[in-house]
Amino acid sequence: MTELELTVNRKIAAPREKVFNAWLSPAMLAKFMAPPFGSSEPTKVKNDPVKGGRFSIVMVTPEKEIPHAGTYLEIDPHSHLSFTWESPYSLDDSVVTIDLAEVDAGTTEITLKQVKFKSEEARDGHEEGWTAILKLLETSLAAA
Repeated sequence: MTELELTVNRKIAAPREKVFNAWLSPAMLAKFMAPPFGSSEPTKVKNDPVKGGRFSIVMVTPEKEIPHAGTYLEIDPHSHLSFTWESPYSLDDSVVTIDLAEVDAGTTEITLKQVKFKSEEARDGHEEGWTAILKLLETSLAAA
């Protein structure tokens, strides 16, 4: 099942630079990297946003903490980001890529791809999660 992949697209009403920087800012990551069903506790984020640097994102639900981690593989300012994605629900060699394209002044199209899942159910769960995260990203950027 490792060949499974997903792609999620969303247009966000924010400049490409602002969208890109949100993915590397611990304060912004804590706002939008949250469980899709919400939480009363903030997400815990640590990161070293350089190629080869590591990140840790712990999403908090009422029942448990869900750890996520990874290594930055590529950081091409304002257009491309790639990192490994380690979570209880994905394979350790899963990779996420984020591509940003300026649609027009002030609007950015984000294309998020993830490869390698344990099962179709795991992939579908991640698709739901990433879709919710991109919605939270847009809300967080609008409020910033």
